[in-house]
Amino acid sequence: MPTETVQDHAPQGQTLLTAVSPERVDKISAAAYRIRHHALNMGEVQGQGYVGQALGAADLLATVYGDQLRFRPEDPHWEARDRFLLSTGHYAIGHYAALAEAGVVPVEELETYGSDDSRLPMSGMSTYTPGMEISGGSLGHGLTIAVGMALGLRYQGSDARVFNFLSDGELDEGSTWEAAMGAHHHQLGNLTAMVDINALQADGKTDTVLRTEPVTEKWESFGWYTQRVDGNDVGALLAAFDNAAAQAAAVGRPSVILCDTKVGRGVPLLENREKAHFMRIEENEWQICREQLTAGYEGKASA
Repeated sequence: MPTETVQDHAPQGQTLLTAVSPERVDKISAAAYRIRHHALNMGEVQGQGYVGQALGAADLLATVYGDQLRFRPEDPHWEARDRFLLSTGHYAIGHYAALAEAGVVPVEELETYGSDDSRLPMSGMSTYTPGMEISGGSLGHGLTIAVGMALGLRYQGSDARVFNFLSDGELDEGSTWEAAMGAHHHQLGNLTAMVDINALQADGKTDTVLRTEPVTEKWESFGWYTQRVDGNDVGALLAAFDNAAAQAAAVGRPSVILCDTKVGRGVPLLENREKAHFMRIEENEWQICREQLTAGYEGKASA
């Protein structure tokens, strides 16, 4: 994997971990493909939804669940587990797909997505779904919860880590930056945040709603170990998470991985759709989406 795919902002002289084996990349790429496939199948149940975000974040979710997170699929409440907090509740369709890939939720249960009495509501709720740590709803709350959880785990003497998934839209929220300050103040080396930067919000393009760039410099100024990667490059993601893991400690700098992603990634029909935040997909398009996804994945695998 080319070193330049990871923009690392570590102190001078710090060793970077950038060697990622092809076997790891292939394993996570395959998982990401299946997560995307699951998301399309779930989206078809409702005929619409936040499918674009799930496709864009699939590589990130596959990397976390398939390579980084310590958990027991048969025991979602295992005390020593690492915690994955989905701050963006509307990304739940992608999270459910990742939970199914990880064996926490049966694959066949994905067919109930968004239905009455389902454990898989359209917005993530911890009271319904195994492996869902928090109810992500009002954006900007996830990192505040993660800070408290990471601090609490440290007080308990646990070596568990906290992973918080948030969106670039949440960087509009003041509570996110208050939490970032708190994490640095308490030196929460057991906390890793990941930001899905897909440049799109419900009200339009991120840079037209509220310009947050330069994002990297902002996180650095808040005292975080900061990396920015192509969030659809599995090798770059693996290297970045390896770097973050090397930083992890009971007391130390919190880590953030800024992930530039593309809404609808892997399905050309959806990658260029104008209204992509909440997609309405025609009945005849779902199979086309699956065929494009499979063709793209198989083409890369054989290259």
